[in-house]
Amino acid sequence: MKASDQSANQSVEILIAEDSPTQAERLKHMLEGQGYRVTVTANGRQALAAAKIRKPTLIISDIVMPEMDGYELCRKIKSDPDLQDLSVILVTTLSDPQDVIRGVECLADNFILKPYDEDYLLSHIEYVIINQQLRLQENVGMGVEIYFAGNRHFITAGRHQILNLLLSTYEAAIQKNRELTRAQDDLRRANAAMDAANKELEAFSYSVAHDLRAPLRAIDGFSGVLVEDCAGELNDEGKRLLGKIRSSAQNMGRLIDDLLAFSRLGRKEIERSQIDMKELARDVFGQLSSASSGQAPHFSLEPLPSAQGDPVMVRQVFINLLSNAQKYSRTKEGAAIFVGGYSQNGENVYYVKDNGVGFHMNYANKLFGVFQRLHSAEEFEGTGVGLAIVQRIIHRHGGKVWAEGKVNEGATFYFTLPREGDTDGKLSILERGRDAAG
Repeated sequence: MKASDQSANQSVEILIAEDSPTQAERLKHMLEGQGYRVTVTANGRQALAAAKIRKPTLIISDIVMPEMDGYELCRKIKSDPDLQDLSVILVTTLSDPQDVIRGVECLADNFILKPYDEDYLLSHIEYVIINQQLRLQENVGMGVEIYFAGNRHFITAGRHQILNLLLSTYEAAIQKNRELTRAQDDLRRANAAMDAANKELEAFSYSVAHDLRAPLRAIDGFSGVLVEDCAGELNDEGKRLLGKIRSSAQNMGRLIDDLLAFSRLGRKEIERSQIDMKELARDVFGQLSSASSGQAPHFSLEPLPSAQGDPVMVRQVFINLLSNAQKYSRTKEGAAIFVGGYSQNGENVYYVKDNGVGFHMNYANKLFGVFQRLHSAEEFEGTGVGLAIVQRIIHRHGGKVWAEGKVNEGATFYFTLPREGDTDGKLSILERGRDAAG
């Protein structure tokens, strides 16, 4: 600002009514930097008392304040014959159309949208000061009665005052729209960058996992040859160590297979169709039971609502959940698995319940993370990827997954899917999004 402009501003005193010391100090510093004389008060009651003593050029008041809010302060200023010519600017978020009506009712001269930047604030102050003389020259009529949102309002503000207030409201709306547009552009760029990063990470994971398979096969194969062809030259400790090597290589191979399956889920397109969930669950349990060498648990299958989804992916959900239920209930006498479902709040909820070892709910948030296990590999085999695969599949379908359990009393895993025939645009957006956390 030019020195001549700052000198001219020294004749203008601005009274601030703001209960936030931080906001008040920021505003005071900004205005004094432009040459204005500034007085700060902490609420509407203090501001009213200061206005009667100092007779400022204009008042900038927050709306939400203790003891007396901005609307009441403005109303008292405009109803006082000695103060009614003061201009009042209200600082607001303009989150409700009633803000405009209440501003007009209390005869406010302008709105400033919160949060504000320096140029925006200073332009409004200059605008109000220039128009102050025009408003003083206007003859105010008897007022007009209007109804808005079911309430009666009596407006006595002059034409210039109403026009200035509405123009500031319109300008604030334009500014909000610009900020929203910028935020949407930033979000689109961030989503595009995240999508690209996820694709690169998935491609990297796939490449590394794929390349690890060959040396692991070699380790397992050569270890097997040593066990078979050189058994007579190995003592018991050597045989035990070679067995450990083979077991570790095979476990790592299974882990790599699971990681590859997890990675492929991020790239595979969903081929949605109607799924008979009851028949799918029955078929999966039958295959798992026939492949198991132990005693199959009791299986209870309740009626399940049909769903819309990718049959191959949803089949994998049942495979992982039912195999988990079998694994963690096999040590239980009278092991049992229950599968059911119901419709709720516009979606279908399904569950797989067992009466096995269960888990403590304090650790429920770890269940669906990659490599997260609540039991040691010596107790129960597994790679810690199966439930992460379940979560990714369900999230890609626009659903959610969660679990409930109690130690030694079993666990229940829930997941949701769209109801039959529900294939609206929301799901296509959700299924395109990458689950950044896996």
